[in-house]
Amino acid sequence: MSLICLPLFAALLSGVLCQYDDYYEPASQLGPSGPNCPEECDCPISFPSAMYCDNRKLKYIPIVPSGIKYLYLQRNQIDAIKNGVFDNATELSWLILDENEIVNSNIGKNTFSKLKKLERLYMNKNKLTEPVGPLPNTLQELKLAKNQISKFPSSLLKGLQNLTVIQLQENELQDDALAGVFQGLNSLTYLDLSTNKIKRIPQDLPSALEMLYADHNDISKLPDNYLQKLPKLQYLRISHNQLVDSGIPAEFFNVTSLIELDLSFNKLQSIPVVNENLENLYLQVNKINKFDLASFCKITGPWHYSRLRHLRLDGNNINHNDLPVDMSNCLRQASEVIYE
Repeated sequence: MSLICLPLFAALLSGVLCQYDDYYEPASQLGPSGPNCPEECDCPISFPSAMYCDNRKLKYIPIVPSGIKYLYLQRNQIDAIKNGVFDNATELSWLILDENEIVNSNIGKNTFSKLKKLERLYMNKNKLTEPVGPLPNTLQELKLAKNQISKFPSSLLKGLQNLTVIQLQENELQDDALAGVFQGLNSLTYLDLSTNKIKRIPQDLPSALEMLYADHNDISKLPDNYLQKLPKLQYLRISHNQLVDSGIPAEFFNVTSLIELDLSFNKLQSIPVVNENLENLYLQVNKINKFDLASFCKITGPWHYSRLRHLRLDGNNINHNDLPVDMSNCLRQASEVIYE
């Protein structure tokens, strides 16, 4: 691997999306519990709207007292959600059920739709074969990663106009299961479909979408004019797929909104044309054998240059001799270019 650093230019900026560890504080640090708290859990007097039942080998959900807004039940052995368990929890806003053993057949009917103030529902790493529902229209974040989901009723998310985040990575979803699922979700900005079994990116995604992750699938072809329908998309990841040059329409990625594009671990032989506004481009481990500067700059001059800051080309058939002599002019804002 070889690295070219251009220290005069700005350094690469990066961000991290977290789960719930950024707002979760262990109950042991919050003092004694209030009198109405179930004995299996902690409801700190200093934080009376939270109920901590996480990591306690529980096989059931304790009755939730009124006034609880934040319920932490992750890392237990819960396999069912019985009817009535949330009847008193009319204020419940966050429900964290990650890392349990919940199956669809053991979830009471209308369990979640009764929660009229629910905003976040996390059920990552359970044993679900389809999403839970019906869901309240107050929901903002739905995280169902690392389950066994292969079915997705097309009407399940209908009317959820406040939904901004959906995580479905590491499931068993195929193309047919996703037909029409996301249509009409006008607030959706983040969608993760990575590590499933899809062969094409879903159609009819909401125009508000800003982040789309479809890496680790079996995608070999992209549809014409797809990104024109997503004018706010900034982050697109299609790494670890089966993309080839002929499967990408001309100028497909030449859109002004994209900030980060990940096409690594595919079968590309050339660098696709990208817009001058793109900042991060990952193309490592493809079959690229030519560094075409026109992919980044159709015209190079004082006001015409690429805003690219980070470029990875390692794991291809590119070496130092393949780099254009005027690369530093076109890629004048790049902090590093990795090749070989």
